[in-house]
Amino acid sequence: MTKITLAALSLCTALWAPTTWADPGGSCHFHGKKPATEATVSGCALQRKDNLVKTGKLDAAWSAVKPASIEAVDGKKGKEWKVTFKDAAAKDKSKETLYMFFTLPGNFIAANFTGQ
Repeated sequence: MTKITLAALSLCTALWAPTTWADPGGSCHFHGKKPATEATVSGCALQRKDNLVKTGKLDAAWSAVKPASIEAVDGKKGKEWKVTFKDAAAKDKSKETLYMFFTLPGNFIAANFTGQ
């Protein structure tokens, strides 16, 4: 009887447990060394930028800005993607250009206004 009760309890727990959902950037996490396409990196950069706006790390004006360029560059640890966003209407000219860096497979590394 104890085994049946334990089995029923385990089954109920498994069926009624809340589903785990990935964060919005979850679809932009890659494994392996296969280089991502420019389209994939562009989409991940837009998701990451939108998340930075949502969390208040970027001004809301950045919401409408699309990538100006995407290029593979030599980074500290080898090739990586550099995505550039330009907001010509930025009040602070030192923050007119946003740079995002991704590994060659497409994982986010960093975002800054210096390009370094």
